[in-house]
Amino acid sequence: MVPLAVATAVVMLVGWFPLSEIWHQQSELNATGAQINAIKAQQRALTLQAKSIDSKAAAILLAREQYQLVSSGQSLIQVLPGVGPGSADQSIGDPGLQPLVSPSSVSSLVASNATTASKHQSSAKAFLSRLVRTLEFWR
Repeated sequence: MVPLAVATAVVMLVGWFPLSEIWHQQSELNATGAQINAIKAQQRALTLQAKSIDSKAAAILLAREQYQLVSSGQSLIQVLPGVGPGSADQSIGDPGLQPLVSPSSVSSLVASNATTASKHQSSAKAFLSRLVRTLEFWR
């Protein structure tokens, strides 16, 4: 009778004892504790940074270095990276970086410049005609 009671107690204990739930809760507690420690370390770092930029000169230095802010009357100039390995092709935007034109292709350039010039002349004529109509309105 005693071994049957012990066996029943063991079965009931194993069946109702939420060992996996306790294991899961403990892992969640450990993860939450790690997050709390990380936040505390971040808070200490931010407190030290706040103390270090307590002066106006340090705050201005931080604003210039990290946020590219300038004082009034100053201009910010950003230098783009040069042409080298791993950099983008910059010859698209800067005409000075484009290759030289061969003399044999000059005729195609003259033809394209002539069509561009005729477009500019026609747009200038259209502008002048609109201007004259506007001035006639005020007579």
